[in-house]
Amino acid sequence: MVPGLKAGFELDAKLEADSEPLMWLGLCELRIMNDKRWPWLLLVPQRPGVEEIHDMTPLDQAMLTFECNTVAQALKHATGCTKINTGALGNIVRQLHVHVIARNEGDPGWPGPVWGHGMREPYARPDLHGFCEKLRSALR
Repeated sequence: MVPGLKAGFELDAKLEADSEPLMWLGLCELRIMNDKRWPWLLLVPQRPGVEEIHDMTPLDQAMLTFECNTVAQALKHATGCTKINTGALGNIVRQLHVHVIARNEGDPGWPGPVWGHGMREPYARPDLHGFCEKLRSALR
């Protein structure tokens, strides 16, 4: 079993295909969306069958809030962005996951949402690794 993985938990195939693992937090796996247009992170609570925040226990809800806030602060520090967007939509991928996205005026799609804007632009591997290290450092 992978360290941190909860028994019975399987990551949605679309999330796995569109993102890269960054690190394990207490409740969530932190992943980076492989789209260089925006610094975009995903928190995926390791709870089998959970689709909505209100489906989680109160303790897990509190932990998710804490981890989202920690990640948002680190992302803002690492990128110097002017705005952090946080959301849990689940219209396409039902598995509960929370998006934390760094935004700046003038970025692709500003001021609209990132979803459905153009085609994904994957990171070059060295750029992805560099950004991951910058985030890990900000989270320490």
